[in-house]
Amino acid sequence: MAKPAQGAKYRGSIHDFPNFDPSQDAETLYNAMKGFGSDKEAILELITSRSNGQRQEICQNYKSLYGKDLMADLKSELSGDLARLILGLMMPPAHYDAKQLKKAMEGAGTDEKALIEILATRTNAEIRAINEAYKEDYHKSLEDALSSDTSGHFKRILISLATGNREEGGEDRARAQEDAQVAAEILEIADTPSGDKTSLETRFMTILCTRSYQHLRRVFQEFVKMTNYDVEHTIKKEMSGDVRDVFVAIVQSVKNKPLFFADKLYKSMKGAGTDEKTLTRIMISRSEADLLNIRREFIEKYDKSLHQAIEGDTSGHFLKALLVLCGAED
Repeated sequence: MAKPAQGAKYRGSIHDFPNFDPSQDAETLYNAMKGFGSDKEAILELITSRSNGQRQEICQNYKSLYGKDLMADLKSELSGDLARLILGLMMPPAHYDAKQLKKAMEGAGTDEKALIEILATRTNAEIRAINEAYKEDYHKSLEDALSSDTSGHFKRILISLATGNREEGGEDRARAQEDAQVAAEILEIADTPSGDKTSLETRFMTILCTRSYQHLRRVFQEFVKMTNYDVEHTIKKEMSGDVRDVFVAIVQSVKNKPLFFADKLYKSMKGAGTDEKTLTRIMISRSEADLLNIRREFIEKYDKSLHQAIEGDTSGHFLKALLVLCGAED
């Protein structure tokens, strides 16, 4: 699979709508929800074709024109998958991610997959914004929430990722060789002279959670030179459980982030039943980031377009809204 070039251009499918008129849009939405029943078509067409920043302006205009909360009105008019999608699109990205993390930790079980998907792929700036949004919305720090909901080594990895403290610089060749050596030792390919497994595990975590993407790409190359193995394959073989899953996600995100999401989208629609939550979360959170790149990776790997996959797996207004987010057929 071709690696995205350094500084590859990531492109979303949703952009600012030209000739944007927030008060006109607010009126359109108001009329679509007035009286008995609502014009779902009009609602989804408008909201999916505006950028997130524009949707925030529509909210403000709606409130000043009608003295009502647009989110609350949408919530009362829509239901099911469509409601989850439209309401998600209406939230500022950091608040949306914060809500997804909160939901992943609510109730009896923890949705580790969602925690991993978000924390392993967001940039420093995104993670910091999520921390602020989490505190603002839930009056508790994200770190405290993760602490009380996860445990052991997995907890430490998530808390490390949640600091948003990854280095931003380029690669350091000598250090990359040292890092690759640590990886080889922890993954039991090289002999372990240092012997102490716990401190090695911590060092491996530090490497994957705090080195820059550019540096890690070099580490993975050095690892192959040193061991003749691919680091992702080796983690899958040597590790288990949530720790394995979060490390694999970091490695895949570093190698090719759009491909990571293409795989997740494919899995959400594979086999019997659809994982609407994952499908919705990725389509919303990547719509302005790299959904065009994800589409390209999807068709290259799975020989069918994301558009076709969505069409074959969902229906009704939910399907229509997802296809607008997806953009053109590839």
